Amino acid sequence: MKLKKKAILAAAAVLLGSTLMLAGCGTGSSTAAGGSTAEGQAAGTEITLEKNQFVVTLYPQYAPITCENFESLVKDKFYDGIIFHRVVDDFMAQGGDPTGTGMGGSSKTIKGEFKSNGVDNQLSHTRGIVSMARSQDPDSASSQFFICYSDSDTFLDGNYAAFGEVTQGMEVVDDFLKVDRDFNSSGEKASPKTPITIDTAVMAADDKDGNHRVLFTMQDFLK
Repeated sequence: MKLKKKAILAAAAVLLGSTLMLAGCGTGSSTAAGGSTAEGQAAGTEITLEKNQFVVTLYPQYAPITCENFESLVKDKFYDGIIFHRVVDDFMAQGGDPTGTGMGGSSKTIKGEFKSNGVDNQLSHTRGIVSMARSQDPDSASSQFFICYSDSDTFLDGNYAAFGEVTQGMEVVDDFLKVDRDFNSSGEKASPKTPITIDTAVMAADDKDGNHRVLFTMQDFLK
């Protein structure tokens, strides 16, 4: 257990490394139909999911700037065609980089909405929580985000801007772990050998509390 904990802490350290959000812009391109399921859904109801879909609910009460930026990127179809380039057992899945290398992002950076940066963000990094990746600069977050796999990710609280949650379809995110992975430059077995690609990310109907939701449709990554 001690070795496992050390491995997770080492992986977390990379979130603060220079390989995440330094520069880069651009968008991927959608390669297939999908995401239209979001249309016609009534507000406040559970979204009917198809294969390889999951829903992220945004919580602006914790991180309003981050939610606004994420929603803007979704509406601009920025995430369509982008991969999850880093998937770490018992830790998280990270995507949102148009270069697919961990070095890229969108053309805009935003304020880091977390305690060590002066924002009282009380959303804790537990299983299913969605948060922003960044470099050592606290205001360097752009388009890269990660989804927590473990309730033990709470050691990230106060240093990363948690802003949403996978509220439906977490089993699809769990399936990312079934993809064979190579070791990355940081020594993590985290680089998928088969691309885990976002087909489309579209806005869906609000939940019963009025929170905005995003429907992700993944290309088939388990072949």
